[in-house]
Amino acid sequence: MKTILVVDDEDAIRTLIADELTEEGYRVLTVDNARDALKMVEEQPLDLVILDIRMPGMDGLEALPRILGLKENIKVILNTAYSVYKESFMSWAADAYIVKSSDLSELKEKVKELIEPGSSR
Repeated sequence: MKTILVVDDEDAIRTLIADELTEEGYRVLTVDNARDALKMVEEQPLDLVILDIRMPGMDGLEALPRILGLKENIKVILNTAYSVYKESFMSWAADAYIVKSSDLSELKEKVKELIEPGSSR
């Protein structure tokens, strides 16, 4: 079973994403900040991280290179309410950039594409 870490400071969003991905058959872990995410990346066998950008303390763009430094082959999706960061070179290291929506179709499709066997990547 593929394991996904959802990192978002908004409880409702974390819960929504976790519930939807659990229904899709994934094991989902959640944390509400980047520092805890780094600990999880070190301690857990993860296939994918869904990472918010704007969070108190360390933001997602600061956490992204640290996550990749811990596990360079891990897949990362930036999932943010702000499209403005897409042009930032700091976001280019992510495997995908998705603007948050209550419709998780795009996010679920990108998750499948990135970590399922036979996907386009």
